[in-house]
Amino acid sequence: MIGRVRLAWGMFGLTVVFLVAMVGLSAGREELFDTILYGLLTFSLAFVGALITSRHPDNRIGWIFCALGLFGAFAEAAEGWGYLAQDHNLPGGKAGEWLIFWSWIVDMNAWALVFLLFPDGRLPSRRWRPWLGVLITGLALALPGQALTSGHSEEFSSGGNPLGTDAIPTDLLLNIGLTLLLVTLLAGVVALVVRFRRGSSVERQQLKWFAFAATLLAVAGTAAIFLYYDSVLIQVLVALALIALPAAAGISIFKYRLYDIDVVINRTLVYGALTATLAGIYLGSVLLLQLVLSGVTEGSGPAVAASTLGVAALFRPARSRIQELVDRRFYRRKYDAQRTLEAFSSRLRDEVDLGTLNAELGAVVRETLQPAHVSLWLRTPEGPR
Repeated sequence: MIGRVRLAWGMFGLTVVFLVAMVGLSAGREELFDTILYGLLTFSLAFVGALITSRHPDNRIGWIFCALGLFGAFAEAAEGWGYLAQDHNLPGGKAGEWLIFWSWIVDMNAWALVFLLFPDGRLPSRRWRPWLGVLITGLALALPGQALTSGHSEEFSSGGNPLGTDAIPTDLLLNIGLTLLLVTLLAGVVALVVRFRRGSSVERQQLKWFAFAATLLAVAGTAAIFLYYDSVLIQVLVALALIALPAAAGISIFKYRLYDIDVVINRTLVYGALTATLAGIYLGSVLLLQLVLSGVTEGSGPAVAASTLGVAALFRPARSRIQELVDRRFYRRKYDAQRTLEAFSSRLRDEVDLGTLNAELGAVVRETLQPAHVSLWLRTPEGPR
C-alpha cells in the first residue's frame, strides 16, 4: 500500500513539474486564462487523485485522476514546446503540436470510464462489462481517426499534420469512434442513475455531488457547441465546469457529510434564476430607457443609472419570489411544512382551549416531521402561584 501511495504522489509531483514547464513555455503565446484554467484542471485532477489513492488505494477513480492530470500536464507542456520550437526552429515542435491535437480523445474516454466506475471504482455489476469493450473499441477507432487525419491544417503552424495520411478513412474512423464514445458516456449516466436508485443513503449523497458537477458541465458544454470559439466567457465556464468534476468527486468521497448538497443545489437554482432574471430586466430597461430618453440626452448614463437602481430595488423581492417557486417545485415537502407552520402560528395567537391546542400541535408535528409516534407531556402545577 505504501508503494502505491508513493506512486500516486510521485505522479502528482511530476504533474507539477510539467505544469511549471507549461506556464513558462506558453506564457505570452496563448490566452492567459487558458493557461491558468487548464493548468488548474490538471493540478486538481492529480491532487484529488493522489488524495483518493492515499485513503482508498483500491479505488480506480483515484488512479484515473492521477493519470489524467499527468497526461494533461504533459500534453499542455508539449503544446508550449511546440510554440517555442516553431518560433526558433528547434526540434520537436511538430511532435508537441501533434500530441495536443489528439489528446482530447484520451481525456473524453477517461471521463466516460469515470462515469461507469464512480464512486467506488467498480462497475455496478458484471452485466456492465461489455461497455468497457465498447469504450476500448471507440478509443481504438477515434484515436487514429484524429491523430492521422490530413485535415485541420490550421491546427499546425507547419501547415499540416506531420503524420497525416489519406491511406485510411480517418473521418469515418473518427465518427464511428466518437459515436461509440458518446454511447458509452450515456451508459455511464445510466449507471449513475442505477446506482442512485439501488444505493444506500451514503452512496446517494456521493452521487448527488458528482451529478451536480456533471450537470454544470453539460450546461456549459451545450453552450460551447454553438459559442465556444466566439465567446471567451463560454470557454472559461467550460474550464470551470471541468474543474468542478474532480472537486465534486473529492468532496463526495471524503467530505460529503460536511456539506449539504441539497443546499448547494437550492442556492444554485435560486441565484442562477435570479441572475438571469435581473440581467434580462436590466438589459431590457436600459434599451427601453435609451429609447425614451433619446430626445433628452445623447448618452446612456441616465438609462444605466436608472436601470441599476431598479434592479437593486428588485433584488430582495425577486429573490424571495424565486426562492418560493424553487421550493414549491423542487422541495415540495419543505415548502408544505413551512406553509403548515405559518398557518399554525396564525391560529396559535387566538387559540385558548388546551385540548384543541394539543390536537392541532400533534397534527402539525405529524404533517411536518412525520414521526412514528407523537405524545405531548404537560407539567401539572404543584400548587397555586
